[in-house]
Amino acid sequence: MKLSALWGRNLSAFALPKFSVRWGMIAKTSLALSLHGMFIGFLSINQCLAEPLQELYERAKLEKGLNLYGAGPAQNYEALARAFEAQFPEIKVTITGGYSNELNAKIEAQAKARNFEADIGVFQTVQDFVKWKNDGILSFFKPDGFEMIDPNFKDPDGAFVALYVSTISYAYNKKEISILDAPKSARDFLKPQFKGKLITAYPHDDDATLYVFYNIIQKFGWDYIRDYMAQQPQFIQGHLGVARGIAAGTALATFDATVSTVGGLKRAGQNIEFAFSETEPTPLFFVTAGLFKGSPHPNAAKLYLTWLLAKEQQERSGFFSPRADLPPPNGLKPLSQYSTVNGYREFVTDHALIHDLRTKFEALTGPVTNAGGVR
Repeated sequence: MKLSALWGRNLSAFALPKFSVRWGMIAKTSLALSLHGMFIGFLSINQCLAEPLQELYERAKLEKGLNLYGAGPAQNYEALARAFEAQFPEIKVTITGGYSNELNAKIEAQAKARNFEADIGVFQTVQDFVKWKNDGILSFFKPDGFEMIDPNFKDPDGAFVALYVSTISYAYNKKEISILDAPKSARDFLKPQFKGKLITAYPHDDDATLYVFYNIIQKFGWDYIRDYMAQQPQFIQGHLGVARGIAAGTALATFDATVSTVGGLKRAGQNIEFAFSETEPTPLFFVTAGLFKGSPHPNAAKLYLTWLLAKEQQERSGFFSPRADLPPPNGLKPLSQYSTVNGYREFVTDHALIHDLRTKFEALTGPVTNAGGVR
């Protein structure tokens, strides 16, 4: 099913609810607000409205700095941070990179102590932002362009918003594997030529990877996982390690490749190439941002989020944009032209399902021992 069609998939094995989203269409705001929602809306209306960059900068430059907590490789954020500093020279960006679960623990501790260091968080674990909204520790803010973002990629109150959308596609080492032999379906990874040469992130450690395996199980059942494990696959922590393993030739193929990591290595001239399934929909996940209430640099955080969602930064990100009015990364088609599955937010917020799958996969792969690094 194309992303341009209405979504609705019966996931009866785990009793997940159906949901739907239409790519490229912005849903009209519902007039049927709850009394609680109206109350919150009246309280926070001054915080939520978009503001011009220059007005934000006038207030932000008095704060001098910005503390960004970003999950994954710190290098993913450095180029943008330096470009932001060049445009807004009175603000110094400090980046704290790392794995989502480690940064989550730091933020939870800061919230408990009522002493935030983090101004803005950028994670793929959208369930953290859902929880933090419920805990009351996120500021409501709708940056310029918010109305162009698909409803599935944002909180309607402005508590959080997707910065980037990523496919989780196939990838292969183009020096060792010809385009004709590149995998075109999940079953192709079970071919003898790939034994000992497959790689993914640890499913129990990375929710995007877990989502990929979950979709495979939905179609092929746990028998596929048994056969896949018989291929003696490698597991590593993080998608950067997956892509580097493919490019270096220590692994030959994966169904766990993110658009930014593979795209970055391709631009550097390394031996890695994308492939998209011809038989199964490609999973999507997204990287989410939110601003923390009571942080030391609230206006700088608003400025940075507004700047990140602007056309210029979105087009240089290497990801697909959550904005419906912007083109795809170079060399790729618009998302509406791929067959995709887009239930990531519902998946990661089903805590019973996630716990069950993590437990099963950790039993299969063992604990994390192969650290891929975040730089």
